[in-house]
Amino acid sequence: MSTYDIRDPRFNALIIGHAKLEKLWTGCRWAEGPVYVPAAKSLLWSDIPNDRLMRFDETDGSVSVFETPCGYHNGHTRDALGRVIACEHGGRRISRLEHDGSWTGLVDRVEGKRFNSPNDAVVKSDGTIWFSDPTYGIDSAYEGHAAASEIGASNVYRFDPASGEVAAVVTDMVKPNGLAFSPDERLLYVADTGATHVPGLPAVIRVYDVAESGSTVGNGRVFATSPAGFFDGFRIDRNGNIWTSTGDAVAIYASDGTLIGRIPVPEIVANVTFGGPKRNRLYITAQTSLYSIFVNAHEIN
Repeated sequence: MSTYDIRDPRFNALIIGHAKLEKLWTGCRWAEGPVYVPAAKSLLWSDIPNDRLMRFDETDGSVSVFETPCGYHNGHTRDALGRVIACEHGGRRISRLEHDGSWTGLVDRVEGKRFNSPNDAVVKSDGTIWFSDPTYGIDSAYEGHAAASEIGASNVYRFDPASGEVAAVVTDMVKPNGLAFSPDERLLYVADTGATHVPGLPAVIRVYDVAESGSTVGNGRVFATSPAGFFDGFRIDRNGNIWTSTGDAVAIYASDGTLIGRIPVPEIVANVTFGGPKRNRLYITAQTSLYSIFVNAHEIN
């Protein structure tokens, strides 16, 4: 298997020619939700069906169980203070890992109704948390607890920890999944994996304009359609390139929507994130395993 699949010359500037894909660990049932924790020189990620958080220590390459049970965590991100923000399938809520090691539940309802199963999250520069809420954690007992949806829809929400206000911002998707802001936060990208419930629905990333107020979005349109499998989780580098999971690779899109390259992975890719001291190590969660590769791109913050 070749390390790279170059589709556009622009991809050459984002890769290190002799860098190889490394398999760091295997043993998950479904690996998801990687988040890099700089102060701990570690990566945390979810093994959702096993209801545990895993930890990769960059200093010695060791892997351990960080916490179990954990409420069937899926996606994670960090806030401005370096605290981990978690999407809990089991608790059907957004929670935060405090500096003292305790978890604080932040929000679990909208208009009095419980969320389905928060899936992925991103923290905007104003401190608000934006997260997707499909039904995967309540569809069965495999990745959470089987239950009926109280909302009756799958949306993207904006939560303001300062005011406690929560509101739906994207309501035109079947199963919103991964999401991220452009570097200038003028655009919000969201993946739709709705074909899991509506056969034949295209696997897409949609993009929305963020309003001047910073609290709503509009003008939704298709940014890209997946060439293989689903777009699940993704991250955006400092130059606005999208590094996204697809069924058989990490796909890289320029900000104009062009697929410029792929990094083939021998398992189904679920999610990616940037880590390492220089934020140029791409961590990849794929089905049962954790992979990484050094690239010539860096995390936004």
